Amino acid sequence: MTISYGGDYNPEQWPEEVWAEDMRLMQEAGVTMVSVGIFSWALLEPAEGVYDFTLLDKVLDLLQQHGIQADLATPTAAPPAWFFRAHPEALPVDRDGRRLSYGSRQTFCPSSPAYRTAALRIAGELARRYAAHPAVAMWHIHNEYGCHNPACYCDESAEAFRVWLRAKYGDSLPTLNDAWGTVFWSQWYYDWAEILPPRATGAVPNPTHQLDWRRFCSDALLALYKAEREVLREAAPLLPATTNFMVMFNFDALDYWRWAPELDVVSNDHYLRSTDPESEIDIAMSGDLVRSLAGGRPWLLMEHSTGAVNWQPVNRAKSAGELRRNALAHVAHGADGIAYFQWRAAKAGAEQWHSAMLPHAGTDSRIWQDVVQLGADLGALAEVQGSTSTASVAVVWDWNARWALELPSQPSEEVRYLDQVRSWYEPLWRSGIAVDFVRPDADLSPYRLVLAPSLYLVDDTGAANLSDFASSGGTLAVGFHSGAVDENCHVRLGGYPGAFREVLGVRTDELFPLLPGESLALSSGGGTASLWSERVALAGAEAITTYAEGPLTGIPAVTRNAYGEGTAWYVATRPDPTTLAGLLDLIRREAGVKPVRVTPEGVEAVLRRGTDADYLFLIDHAGQGAEVPVAADAVELLTGERVSGGSVSVPPDGVVVVRE
Repeated sequence: MTISYGGDYNPEQWPEEVWAEDMRLMQEAGVTMVSVGIFSWALLEPAEGVYDFTLLDKVLDLLQQHGIQADLATPTAAPPAWFFRAHPEALPVDRDGRRLSYGSRQTFCPSSPAYRTAALRIAGELARRYAAHPAVAMWHIHNEYGCHNPACYCDESAEAFRVWLRAKYGDSLPTLNDAWGTVFWSQWYYDWAEILPPRATGAVPNPTHQLDWRRFCSDALLALYKAEREVLREAAPLLPATTNFMVMFNFDALDYWRWAPELDVVSNDHYLRSTDPESEIDIAMSGDLVRSLAGGRPWLLMEHSTGAVNWQPVNRAKSAGELRRNALAHVAHGADGIAYFQWRAAKAGAEQWHSAMLPHAGTDSRIWQDVVQLGADLGALAEVQGSTSTASVAVVWDWNARWALELPSQPSEEVRYLDQVRSWYEPLWRSGIAVDFVRPDADLSPYRLVLAPSLYLVDDTGAANLSDFASSGGTLAVGFHSGAVDENCHVRLGGYPGAFREVLGVRTDELFPLLPGESLALSSGGGTASLWSERVALAGAEAITTYAEGPLTGIPAVTRNAYGEGTAWYVATRPDPTTLAGLLDLIRREAGVKPVRVTPEGVEAVLRRGTDADYLFLIDHAGQGAEVPVAADAVELLTGERVSGGSVSVPPDGVVVVRE
């Protein structure tokens, strides 16, 4: 076994005489698996029910002859033009009522019966033809579900939404009306036919209506994935199936906690934000979340970039060594496969300025040299494949809470879910603390410390689970505006933070969000608070930090409460990064949480644990290099050299992987 390596392969974009060169260069680079056929529907089915597999037959045979596996895709992310000419009703409608046109990708309504029929038909043809092909190692279903069509507001979607709601609410309109709070603004429904998607309207739509719509849209796309998967399983029950998630900064359309159990192998696409000066933190956080979605098992990085992407306002190239650091950081956080979009840079089309493994400049390029070096690195790390990670800290992550927090008419539209979670994750990352992500109702027994930086919405089960964790001896830390509403977006009455008042030992009667740029001095350490404040009264907890100025002078900003056998902290504001880092360091030390390895600032330490050895990844993001203590019998896998003297040298901007 080895760590798989490759990318999206689109030979249909090139003359057939180029394919032989592709095979030779793939072998030179150490490529072991490529994704094939992702956007080939128009070529495979040039007319309805008429198939031409000539090209795909040749490509798969060629891959098999050169020892390269295929992750064979169903091409359903890009229906051909003939389909939309026959079924214009399958085109999506936006919330303003405009019917979109075809001419790009994912321009279909997820609830369209015509699309579903056509997608399952082509998937079935592929499955029956290639189920036993020796090159096919895995099914790649669709591509980036919901990337461009997370919602459609057409009449077919409206009817599908009503069917979903009737199932959820037991076919009871009174139950739905109660859950949605429809007595407000005369929104009461007397007939299911009256319920529409939350289309553009004159004022703020009902929040629970919007939340259920987000849930429905995620489930509608999941139903398409499952339907294709079952068609493939019927033909090839032993071949694993996956689809590429997008756990990254700019996508939140799908509830991946619901999706992940349906995948045989969890895979993810991850791209850097050009404006992020420390994108390595986003890589780590995404990797930890994807590993957690995979239940702690290894996962596949299905797409990232060798250099610049093509879809941001400014698309920067990667600096020297960044390609290698990025890829090996994903491996450190659990990836057992590294793949790029795409193998050969396109000369035409919407992504012609997206980087690739084989760039426009060809093999006489730094990218190609880095790609070949990475292939050798991944070969040297073959024994890491299958190893896992352990953590004693869990961060609570919930897509429902994210959706609800970012609905309109909140106390502050400046409060954003991802910002809050990253602000707590970052100091843990800097300290070398291993982190898992969990659902609110997850088994928390493996952890010493559980953090809930932003859990605005939580149901009774999740709230009780977190409180019981503290009561049983764990350490719980909760961020502001958490526990405020239940699963229906109804405010929990009696004071804030709602579901967590008892475990935290506090009660807030009024919220005081801060204006952009506004800050308040805190009582200890010279720190400041921004974004949020609230009038906290102690109800059993002790004040750790108070406000030193403003209308809440002397009011607690951070509290600590002894609860049962454990401890619960409340962070009722956003401390400045240095103050927050110090606070989280205090909390994790009190909980008995230790870093993977103590390293200098800017050197990331991540541990994967195998059956017979541990694998310590050390990645220098600061460009200074470092000397890090390791076991006396350690071996550095990328060079194959035995480590002497009880420490290993990490070169500036470099990576070492140590077997202990």
